[in-house]
Amino acid sequence: MRHVVVMTLTSSLGLTFMFLVDFLALWWISRLDQEVLISAVGFAGTIQFFVISIGIGMMIAAVALVSRALGQRDLDRARRVATSAILYAVISQAVIAVLAWIFRREILIASGADGQALEEAIRFLGISLPSLPLIAAGMASSAILRAEGDAWRSMMVTMSGGLVAIVVDPLLIVWAGWGIAGAGAAIVISRFCMAVMGLYWIAVSRKLLAKPNMADLKRFLPPFIAIAVPAILTQVSTPFGNWVLVRAIAEHGDSAVAGLGVVGRLQILCFGGIFALSGAIGGIIGQNHGAGLGERVKSAYRDAVLFCLGYTAVVWVLMIVTSEWVATGFNLTAEGREVVRAFTHWAAGGFVFTGALFVSNAAFNNLGKPLWATGANWLRDGVLMAPIAFAMGAAYGASGVIWAQALANVLAGTLAGYLGWRLVSRFAAKSAEAKTPTLA
Repeated sequence: MRHVVVMTLTSSLGLTFMFLVDFLALWWISRLDQEVLISAVGFAGTIQFFVISIGIGMMIAAVALVSRALGQRDLDRARRVATSAILYAVISQAVIAVLAWIFRREILIASGADGQALEEAIRFLGISLPSLPLIAAGMASSAILRAEGDAWRSMMVTMSGGLVAIVVDPLLIVWAGWGIAGAGAAIVISRFCMAVMGLYWIAVSRKLLAKPNMADLKRFLPPFIAIAVPAILTQVSTPFGNWVLVRAIAEHGDSAVAGLGVVGRLQILCFGGIFALSGAIGGIIGQNHGAGLGERVKSAYRDAVLFCLGYTAVVWVLMIVTSEWVATGFNLTAEGREVVRAFTHWAAGGFVFTGALFVSNAAFNNLGKPLWATGANWLRDGVLMAPIAFAMGAAYGASGVIWAQALANVLAGTLAGYLGWRLVSRFAAKSAEAKTPTLA
């Protein structure tokens, strides 16, 4: 449990600070007293979250392969895998950034944006999208440090972006008067700092990089793809589900979309421990899997679920207490306030089941069942989310859309948690049998 808590909380703190960039940008934009700008950032954030989720999928593959090599005490292989993983992430994010930049107007229109909110979101994405290769390098570096067990440096890489945003957001958005363009520029600067710090630490401090060569890129691509593609498909299901929520709530006006934008930032900022579970527990499971320690894999899974339960309970209480302050702080009107209250008072508790889903994903990805993780996530976001969200939105308004997200989490998380426990239990039993001496 100590290992689970340390790795998860350090990863959570780093991840929280990484997404603090978006949270602070939204808060400072709310100081301009134009709710349509909050709505614009909400639309743009959905697109950015989708693209970043692809990077998170690659980060999961890097953790799985590097931690497995380290568990087998093959440091040279771990270095070459780490180098190749970073190059895969940066190149792929560069290609995606170009495509998303070219078609950003069409994507935003399909998301339900129109009028001034559409034009401002286009402007924001035009500035921030080209920095995606930078965040890919930073996230991959953080993942490699976590796979090696360097929780502190892994945390500091992702924290650096938020620390920079604390300074540059008010300077560019309010003081310089750049508004939404300033928010985009602040994101670029924060991602640059994150990439530089991460690459420096894995290359110089930890010496976890090898000289890049084409032979390694070809050699490690098949095993990387075998984990990364299902992991990416798994990760992009969440932003797809968020996109469905945006489409469902857009029918209730810009104020409701602004409220959802605030809820989205609250989810990532306050439940960073839950979002970090999959990556943090993945390194622990990967190393113990590589070492053949099945009982430790099982105990790590159990402790991660217990951590999720306690973490959610504490955060849920804090959200209820601070709900009105948050709504007032973002200058939300009545509809937006109701959306925030629906989440903080009711839907936030569903993150226990979200955590169960993420822990099971880590077990699936590291124990040779990555497609199980893909299926569990798409059950929630691709099968359940749309019909429940539109039906509950029609019945209960914008708040119903938020409750629908929680219900989908409960259903999918329960099933995934059960399957994950069965998988780690079977692995533990097989490991015990393999170590039991046979009497002649």
